[in-house]
Amino acid sequence: MKLEQLDLRLRGVVVLRGILDDPVIGRYAAMVQAAGEGTAAFVAAVAGFEAALFDTGRCWTDYLLDAVLENNNICIRRAAAGGAGPNAEAALSSELELLGRVGENGLDALLADAPAELQAACAFLPRWETHPAGYAAAYTQRRAEVGKKGYGMFARYHVFTVEDARLVPVRCPDPQRLSELPGYEAERAKVIANTKALLAGLPANNVLLYGDAGTGKSSTVKAIANEYAADGLRLVEVKKNQLYQIPAVMESLADNPLKFILFIDDLSFSANDDDFAALKAILEGSVGGRSHNIAVYATSNRRHLVKERMSDREGDDLHATDTRQELMSLSARFGLTVTFQRPDKARFEAILLELAKQYGVQMPADQLYIKGEAFAIRAGGRSPRVAKQFIELCKGGVQL
Repeated sequence: MKLEQLDLRLRGVVVLRGILDDPVIGRYAAMVQAAGEGTAAFVAAVAGFEAALFDTGRCWTDYLLDAVLENNNICIRRAAAGGAGPNAEAALSSELELLGRVGENGLDALLADAPAELQAACAFLPRWETHPAGYAAAYTQRRAEVGKKGYGMFARYHVFTVEDARLVPVRCPDPQRLSELPGYEAERAKVIANTKALLAGLPANNVLLYGDAGTGKSSTVKAIANEYAADGLRLVEVKKNQLYQIPAVMESLADNPLKFILFIDDLSFSANDDDFAALKAILEGSVGGRSHNIAVYATSNRRHLVKERMSDREGDDLHATDTRQELMSLSARFGLTVTFQRPDKARFEAILLELAKQYGVQMPADQLYIKGEAFAIRAGGRSPRVAKQFIELCKGGVQL
């Protein structure tokens, strides 16, 4: 294909147009366009594309293929609903054929029909790496696996935060794994079972992880997100002051084939907090309902989530009992409540022993228990967090 024709075809990409915003692919398109601007301009454009590609350290065929597979477009968004219509599907097929040829062609193939002068001018330039690849077949497979692989930013990232009701990917999420969390296996099993139900498309409950500080409530949620990311699970962390943005977030995710946990960490309210009513409506009671692919997981140190004072039981409220029932009703809207209590001596010692094995800390068990217990007393009490801090200090050679 001549460079002029290739330039027109790239300019006319419709369904997969978003890939042209990629910095490397954008430079490739600019390189093809520069072929009509003179030899010097083309050589400079080739060098610019190669510099951007080489900076990624990747083969051009694989780089372009990943961009195509992860592209957020109408055909992939409507894959679960039977497609986007014959016109869009035909355009997608044509564009996959075009981009497959682009991804498999190196500089020499690109210049095959170019004037001899242009070929000679590019002789000194390095060549980018390519190999044969079936773009159409790979895309068909990705569409079949979209419920696990995702598309767009959901294909590349699995943890997100919220800014102005829009999702922002977390590039370096907490790498916590379930295998690194000793103790509380029975408590975590309930949360894992609920998560598996969500992934399987079965009825899944909103979950409240309640208990003492440092017992691994937040770590459990993050570890589950990491563990089941390959199965199509994504985690969206929502701060308490962003609760009013959740309806917009839920609406944007409702038709997504992936499954989402909306994670609210360290949740608690004062009795007159406006966010209290907002969360009640989100959990249950809103006319919008909750999508089948979304569950809310919250952690809290308070069983009923609302701060109560003795003075709240006094005053001139004629229906004080009803008021207290309303405050307590929020926690009842979580279908599953899992309690993480402060560990007793036996559980704390088991946690210490397992963490010592994970970190490679060589210390007799009896000495480990004595020093760990003394450290916990100084730290304000036993907890998995305190145990981890103690083992990390031991690993770092700090004398305790």
